Amino acid sequence: MIHSAGIITVSDRSYEGKREDLSGPGLKAFLEKNGFPVKYMEIVPDETEMIEEKLIYASDSIGLSLLITTGGTGFSPRDVTPEATKSVIEREVPGIPEIMRAKSMEITSKACLSRAAAGIRGETLIINLPGSPGAAIENLSAVIGVIAHGLDVLRAKGPMDCANGEKEKNGGK
Repeated sequence: MIHSAGIITVSDRSYEGKREDLSGPGLKAFLEKNGFPVKYMEIVPDETEMIEEKLIYASDSIGLSLLITTGGTGFSPRDVTPEATKSVIEREVPGIPEIMRAKSMEITSKACLSRAAAGIRGETLIINLPGSPGAAIENLSAVIGVIAHGLDVLRAKGPMDCANGEKEKNGGK
């Protein structure tokens, strides 16, 4: 199954045109190389309400399978992406940011400072990534191999046998 993707860059400076967004286009190339056609890209400032609005729009109105945010996951008072994400998701997926941080810790001890979140809204998986182009790709690389399977299960409209990816017989019994 082909899963569409979207990218929301969260950056005051990129939104204001003071800095070129390198993370968004880098992630677009990475996602498309890995079989996720990017159907939506947006740049927003570090404002909770605007982030929430775009997350809801991309999930509910566009119906994307995968929605990536880049930026706003650190300690700055303006870094509010995880809070905005948690306010719009229905279920958290803690394993995704856990493995991203663990893999990043192999490169830099600062990875433990990431506050990235991941979760499900309807049939959309939302994942927060760092704002640095290199760190964003590095983090997504840690989980890209399992994302398609998760989306297949999420969008299958019925119980799945996670061991082999097939619909379970007898209603999952």
